[in-house]
Amino acid sequence: MTLATIIAFAAEETEHHGNVALETVGFGLTAFVVFALLAFVTLSYRNVANRHSHKADAYARAHANDVERAGHGH
Repeated sequence: MTLATIIAFAAEETEHHGNVALETVGFGLTAFVVFALLAFVTLSYRNVANRHSHKADAYARAHANDVERAGHGH
């Protein structure tokens, strides 16, 4: 066998015919699942401050003088 025939046989073996779009659906589904999980994690942090409003109110009462003096331009 010559080098040319070996290359021809190798090219013939790797050549396949099929639906390339269907073969790549897995990548799209994986990306969708990952982004959906990240969206769920992001949305799980909504309204976290209001879940502990009693702590925020207690902190505001305890540090009322500090909060009034702080800020931009004061």
